[in-house]
Formats: sequence, structure tokens, C-alpha cells
Amino acid sequence: MKPLFVLAGAFVISLAATRLFTGEYAHLASGRIALSVMLLFTAIGHFVFTKGMILMMPRFIPFKKQLVYFTGIIEFTAAVGLLLPGLQVTTGWLLILFFICTLPVNINAALQHIDYQKATHDGPGPAYLWFRIPLQALFIIWVYWFALRGQ
Repeated sequence: MKPLFVLAGAFVISLAATRLFTGEYAHLASGRIALSVMLLFTAIGHFVFTKGMILMMPRFIPFKKQLVYFTGIIEFTAAVGLLLPGLQVTTGWLLILFFICTLPVNINAALQHIDYQKATHDGPGPAYLWFRIPLQALFIIWVYWFALRGQ
């Protein structure tokens, strides 16, 4: 839920700032800025809530801690790539792939009742998927709309 609020809040602030400083609303740039801010926010979680994120992964996946850190670095890198005109399209396609690849981990976490912030098994459970799956879809649509469309 927090990433959604960060995404929406950063978008509104960016829209207001672009209007204030340029006299026009820069929708596409504001969408990329908002996504970058959200990715920075979620990337920090990979380093702050590492134990909980390790619990999110299915048991058969090796090198869990390294993967948590690696995906955090991917998110930091994507946040920058979205803001560089020469990289935004490639970053956009890679982000869509990333969001698709991380969905099974989120599904597993819900099925296992993982609360990644506390690193416990008393999270919201499968009901969380009614929010998480549409959220992943929103992220994919957001990337397409603001980073790929019209490029």
C-alpha cells in the first residue's frame, strides 16, 4: 500500500512542480519521476527489511539474501534509468519484465502469510493478493504509459 501512496504523491507533487516552473503540466516526465521515487522507496526496503524479504521467496530459491540485495540494486538502477532519455525505453521494458518476475514472490509471500517488515508469518495472507496483483498490473501499465508510450 505504501508504494502506491508514494507513487501517487510523487506524481501529484511533480505535476504541480512542473506546472509551477514551466507553466505546463509535464505528465510523462512527472509519471517517470513518480515511478523513480517509488522505486527508490521500495529499493530501500530491500536493505532495511532484508530478513522479511528473504522469507518471501520460495524455499527452493538459492542465494536469497544476495537476490534481495540484487533486486534492491535493480530498483535503484531503474529509478535512474527512467530519468535518462537514452535509457528510459530499455529501462521501461526491463522494469515490466522485473514486475512480472517478482509477482510469484509476492504470491508466495501472501500464501505463507509473510509480514516482510517484521520478518514473521503473521501477515495478511492470501486476501492480500486481491490488492497486490492489481497493484503489480498498475505498475506495469504505469511503466508502459509513462516510459514507453509514444517513444
